[in-house]
Amino acid sequence: MLWGCFAAGGTGALHKIEGIMRMEKYVNIMKQHLKTSVRKLKLGHKWVFQMDNDPKHTSKVVAKLLKDNKVKILEWPSQSPDLNPLEKLWAELKKCMRARRPTNLNPLHQLCQDEWAKIYPTYWAKIVEGYPKRLTQVKQFKGNATKY
Repeated sequence: MLWGCFAAGGTGALHKIEGIMRMEKYVNIMKQHLKTSVRKLKLGHKWVFQMDNDPKHTSKVVAKLLKDNKVKILEWPSQSPDLNPLEKLWAELKKCMRARRPTNLNPLHQLCQDEWAKIYPTYWAKIVEGYPKRLTQVKQFKGNATKY
């Protein structure tokens, strides 16, 4: 399992998660990678963090960590369609991994790191710029399937 983040300007950290992802691991990842990714991406203070409603993401401990660090969170309704733009990246990484056929977890992780680093910033900008249109379509179709 991987944790990653991005903005219109490119990729932040990509972190390999050992074992089962629990709330404590998520908190450690946030502490270790969120601020460094924000600095790397040169986001300044005008950014919003998006995550889904997984219980480990919405726990009191995570909420406190984010509040203490003045992180703005994009409100995400429960039972909503999966609109996370990061899902496009995971699909792309999976496609690359199938083509390269790593033989075990170490080469798989290294290949993911390599592919993550190769993703051109214009790819991310395109995803972010297309997001309002995607949201409008989902609203128009009342949460049902769209062409995205």
